[in-house]
Amino acid sequence: MVLRREPTARQMRLGIELRRLREAAGLTAVDAAALLGAGRVQISHIEAGIVGVSEERVRRLASHYACTDTEFIDALVAMATDRTRGWWEEYRGLLPTSFLDLSELEHHARFQRHVAILYVPGLLQTEDYARAVFSSRLPELTHEELELRIRHRKARQDITVPYEAVIHEAALRIRVGDRATSKAQFAQLLEFSEADHITLRVIPFDLDGFASAASTMTYVGGPVPRLDTVVRDAPHGSVLINSEAQLNTYRTAFRKVESASLEPEQSRDFIRALTQEL
Repeated sequence: MVLRREPTARQMRLGIELRRLREAAGLTAVDAAALLGAGRVQISHIEAGIVGVSEERVRRLASHYACTDTEFIDALVAMATDRTRGWWEEYRGLLPTSFLDLSELEHHARFQRHVAILYVPGLLQTEDYARAVFSSRLPELTHEELELRIRHRKARQDITVPYEAVIHEAALRIRVGDRATSKAQFAQLLEFSEADHITLRVIPFDLDGFASAASTMTYVGGPVPRLDTVVRDAPHGSVLINSEAQLNTYRTAFRKVESASLEPEQSRDFIRALTQEL
């Protein structure tokens, strides 16, 4: 049994879901170990994501835990048997782990939704805009760290799943760089918004009904709703939220934000008008 030194967020999520199933069934780790003919420590390691688990064992555990949601079980099996070594692995040891976990999460996403209050979403940023954002971080990044983060961000921008971004006017008006940076950023937003799978909405300052939903977030759809994830920025990296109660809260929050925003064509007109002001 080889222990992982640094399990990925996806590996840890598998363990979390298996623990949730066990606890919902009213079983202890000792009970689960007996069902597999293993030790309690091995169950603890599986649930912490620091050891792998086979398809056969995932299905046995799900059966013992009386889980009948076949789509959910199949999704857990896919997580357990996935051997993908994604492009982000080239940054391991060079960037904070949260950057890699986010890339892996996006790679497996079925859809993404983003609410931006102060900055244009990272997946839609130009290189100059991203450079200005990263250059403002404290403590200051070295030149090598700065270039790595920009290169990583550009690699993430190959959006292939349905993506909806709701951007507040504040994020559009705050100049993280100069006028030329803002103008190029607006042009890129308009270009992205023309893609069939990308929806861009804007919330102007004077639009009613937004105050109750003023929260930056990224909502990433999993293979089944139970495996959705919310990403929140924190001072030392991203925080991944996956409890069902919190997911429901953020689903409601996004619906409120969406309903308080302009329609896509109106949003494009709004960005074009801002461009003319520069």
